[in-house]
Amino acid sequence: MKEPSTHLVTGGAGFIGSNFVHRAVDDGHRVVTLDALTYAGSIENLTTLSATDRHTFVHGSINDRSLVSQLLAKHRPQTVINFAAQTHVDRSIDDPCAFVNTNVVGTHELLEATLSYWRGLSGDARERFRFLHISTDEVYGPLAQGRSSENSRYAPSSPYAASKAAADHLVRAYHVTFGLPVLITNCGNNYGPRQFPEKLIPLMILTALAREKLPVYGDGKHVRDWLHVDDHCSALMQVIDRGRPGETYNIGAHCERCNIDVVRRICDILDRLRPREGSYQSLISYVADRPGHDRRYSLDTSRIAHELGWQPMVSFEEGLERTMTWYLNNPLWCERVQGGKDNIARVAFGRAG
Repeated sequence: MKEPSTHLVTGGAGFIGSNFVHRAVDDGHRVVTLDALTYAGSIENLTTLSATDRHTFVHGSINDRSLVSQLLAKHRPQTVINFAAQTHVDRSIDDPCAFVNTNVVGTHELLEATLSYWRGLSGDARERFRFLHISTDEVYGPLAQGRSSENSRYAPSSPYAASKAAADHLVRAYHVTFGLPVLITNCGNNYGPRQFPEKLIPLMILTALAREKLPVYGDGKHVRDWLHVDDHCSALMQVIDRGRPGETYNIGAHCERCNIDVVRRICDILDRLRPREGSYQSLISYVADRPGHDRRYSLDTSRIAHELGWQPMVSFEEGLERTMTWYLNNPLWCERVQGGKDNIARVAFGRAG
């Protein structure tokens, strides 16, 4: 970003959000983080920022329009960045209602509060303001070949993907109908430090270290584009700085891998970093596929490359090694976020701000 700004980051205690918050604060920006601290969000991800006055944490939900309005009025941000979402497909199959409530209703409440705030701005503040909504490649549905562009039709398969698609449509409608200067990004599978261990890479790392079976859905040939979270955050900075209001930008690394190949590579790295008797690959176990499991996603990222000059910098081999090293070096973080042992820290932060 070209100059320090104030940002309201929703879902900033989660995986991608916390990585973005750290980057923004390191770059000199002031960040107000709003997070409901559900199972996948942890104050543990932000504790190192407690010493700086450039970061304020607020415990609360985007569904609370009154709270969001108070934060906007108090902190006067130039950008609202919405990471807040329920994101795990398996959980959306078990409890679709929670996904509709957060991803659709919550986004609507956030949009309403933001629209009222933006309408009260004038001059340069009104001109500079942006609302950035973080979405997923899953809204486009599966592809046998080719890549999804920003103009591809939406074809979500799971309740999670459908809820994100609905949120995207709402955000876009608030630009067309009310003129709110929104930006939407759709990204591939993120990986990196501080990802809750229900997602493939951290799940396989920690399960392998526990010497338990590594469950792989179906034949393991489902293909995803793997994007390191640092690359994702750098792309978001570019979109905030230079993106055109009302526009959507796909963010991907063109790093397609089958799930089984990712799991095998994790095992190979563990064989080197944490050797055991026999290869970790012997722990791989194929299990029944889940409902609505799309075979392949792939994103056309030519727009963000040509318009904003962004390219991914972290190769999958480098990023995976860095990610695994982080998890191996942070066993207490893994224990706390999985066991709910960060409640004291949550209470300490309270709802101040």
